[in-house]
Amino acid sequence: MDSHGFPNGFHEEEIDAVAMAVTAVVVNTMGDMESSSRNMLMRLRQRRALLQSVAEAPDCTVLCEAVVQLCATLSFGIFPRQTLRWWIGRRTGGTWEDLRLCDDATDEYYRQKLRMSTAMFTQIVAACAAYIEKKVTHYRMPLPVEQLIAFALYRWASGETYESGTSAFDIGRATGLQDVRDVTSALLQAYLDAIKWPMGWRRAQILRAFRDKGFPNCFSAIDCTHIYIDKPAGAPSENYYDRKQKFSVQAHVVVDMDLRILDIHVGYPGKSGELFDATPENLLHGVVTRGYLLGDNGYPVACPWIVQPYGGIDQGADEERFDTQQKVARGCVERAFGRVKYMWRLFLRTHKTNLETLPQQFVAVYTFHNILLDAGIDFDENLLWEVDVNGVWQRVDLGIVGNGARGRGRCTNVEGELLRDALRDHLALM
Repeated sequence: MDSHGFPNGFHEEEIDAVAMAVTAVVVNTMGDMESSSRNMLMRLRQRRALLQSVAEAPDCTVLCEAVVQLCATLSFGIFPRQTLRWWIGRRTGGTWEDLRLCDDATDEYYRQKLRMSTAMFTQIVAACAAYIEKKVTHYRMPLPVEQLIAFALYRWASGETYESGTSAFDIGRATGLQDVRDVTSALLQAYLDAIKWPMGWRRAQILRAFRDKGFPNCFSAIDCTHIYIDKPAGAPSENYYDRKQKFSVQAHVVVDMDLRILDIHVGYPGKSGELFDATPENLLHGVVTRGYLLGDNGYPVACPWIVQPYGGIDQGADEERFDTQQKVARGCVERAFGRVKYMWRLFLRTHKTNLETLPQQFVAVYTFHNILLDAGIDFDENLLWEVDVNGVWQRVDLGIVGNGARGRGRCTNVEGELLRDALRDHLALM
């Protein structure tokens, strides 16, 4: 030791070197180690005791031991890391508080919880804000528009009940109920043209796509899906009781080859037949058509503008080929149903929602389907799967049951049968 050393026998340069080494170890460890789940109070006590032992070290040996102790203690997670990561399950004040945070995992969290990127969410808020903003009163400040829209999206995406969903957003159940109504109304006003019958170049594109499949002047495909409900109070049971012995409301959806929704009707099919105004197409046997839809054989004879398969087990080769091609062409509807129901799982379960608001929510969800298609949002294949009660991964059951009756010859009236026969023979010549 130098006789001119300092009180504990260290040179000033040595003390600085040790201090720098300890500092480097602390900073490096805080940047690289995982966050500890130990009790915070215990961590503070350990840190205080550690720093005290370093400060009171009487000589070089003890100080070196303190440095070693510091390094060992840091490896057990006494000091938290500066930047936490989502994969350690960070929770703050609930789903809404997590959505408000801005870090490198925020965008992925939005996709997981709201089925869209932060940029897409910001666009939705900007479009709907004018229709949903509430006035400040003497009683309370209104909730942010972002929070209201995020809750509605979260409910549709997760399928959770109002009780569990509202707690994640720190709002009351009554507020949640009104919020979903307001957001639904705002969305349908802001995106009034998101679901519309094709015109101009878009219609020509659709007609060409179905013509390539062997169906000239076909405007798209139609099918129905079921919205399951509790038995409505004061309503006849038979009006809502389906063939799977569940209470449900039927929703008829028209879809093109790109899975885009062109028309929705909750209840019985409407008067889409009046919309077919394409240039007349001359088919075999003198049949002329200005347009039609492809559907399954559950639609009634009142819909001659829906071309259905032959069905049955005693088909000829041409009929069998027609049914196969017709099923392939209208498969776009089930793919669209799948994408919507996988993403917006509210419509996978039974609803207690007021029937006056449920159809509007259904249309709002399919409106989002078109919005996300236009924005180029990729479908997340992970949504196809879920864990069952036994912890086993299985494909999500969409609950698609079709449109009711099946059977040869029931699908159309004479006009519809002539059109179907002409299309069958057209396909046979391709």
